[in-house]
Amino acid sequence: MPPVFPSRFVGVKRHNIDQKGRLTIPSAWRPGMDSKENFFLALPNPAGFVTVYPPKMIAQLEERISQISMGDMEAQQALTDLMMMAHSFSCDKQGRINLNDELLSFAKIRKGAVLVGKLTSFSIYSDAAFDAMQGSGGADPSTQAAIFKQFGL
Repeated sequence: MPPVFPSRFVGVKRHNIDQKGRLTIPSAWRPGMDSKENFFLALPNPAGFVTVYPPKMIAQLEERISQISMGDMEAQQALTDLMMMAHSFSCDKQGRINLNDELLSFAKIRKGAVLVGKLTSFSIYSDAAFDAMQGSGGADPSTQAAIFKQFGL
């Protein structure tokens, strides 16, 4: 029986980009190959990494984006800038994806990448960006506590 499409992305995985520019997605995060859910949307995050959304989140993004007024020129320009770098893809039989050159360049991903699960999506960092983020010590404990409280954790 093929694996069920993951509803949760958790953990941290390091992978190398192969010679053809492909990156392997952790097996627990992959849909079954016969799944209609085998497509993702990758977007540049202003903090310098790539955020990857599964079909469920793509549908929510589509709904929110459809609410942007055509008359809101600032929002329309921001949306244009974001979608110019966006990339949609599916996993191949080995669970590999191929990000476009714009996203790889944006996130400064060359050889190594770090995939970080964020429950409903996952992020792809360059090795250097992830190591720098880890070296900074992360969020302040009181900030973390306030955020956890906001989500009822």
